[in-house]
Amino acid sequence: IGIHWTMKNVFEMLESVAPTDAPVMVYGETGTGKELLARALHDLSPRRNKPFVAINCGALPDNLLESELFGYKAGAFTDAVKDKPGHFALSEGGTIMLDEIGDLSPAFQVRLLRVLQEKTFQPLGATRESKANVRVIAATNKDLAELVKDGTFRQDLFYRINVVRLDLPPLRDRKEDIATLVRHFIERFNRLQGRMVTGMS
Repeated sequence: IGIHWTMKNVFEMLESVAPTDAPVMVYGETGTGKELLARALHDLSPRRNKPFVAINCGALPDNLLESELFGYKAGAFTDAVKDKPGHFALSEGGTIMLDEIGDLSPAFQVRLLRVLQEKTFQPLGATRESKANVRVIAATNKDLAELVKDGTFRQDLFYRINVVRLDLPPLRDRKEDIATLVRHFIERFNRLQGRMVTGMS
């Protein structure tokens, strides 16, 4: 069973984009596999032997997101008893995936833009900046171009992350892939459960 042409296009783009360091913007509804695609980009890239780190930007308020992304030094705030490296430091030399980037507040968009422009970041409580040698893959289930028009997403940040665009179609638009997925999951769970299921109706 062949892959739906839209997925075939995604895989072709994946192979041509993976060897580069260009920022990639992955669009797709929740559950379409955006993080899997980001991991595949990382695994096909020259950075494959370095870390892949993903963070959901929409799940955290600004202050927590800042410490998660940039880290902090001991004494930066009351409970900071020791240094904590952030996701940018943890993904040094590798890839960072910024999931649900469309949910970032305008204030945090400014901070992120600076990191992408200057390739540096400053942990909370630090007196000097750290270099950020990471490839950035962003993902969203929102129409960022529309958010730019509405004024809720910065145009300069949009251009910085939207260098290469990959669109993941939902399964309802590629129903011919269902049989391939069923086969994959049967094989996987046969291995995990020690079963011999051969198919399904």
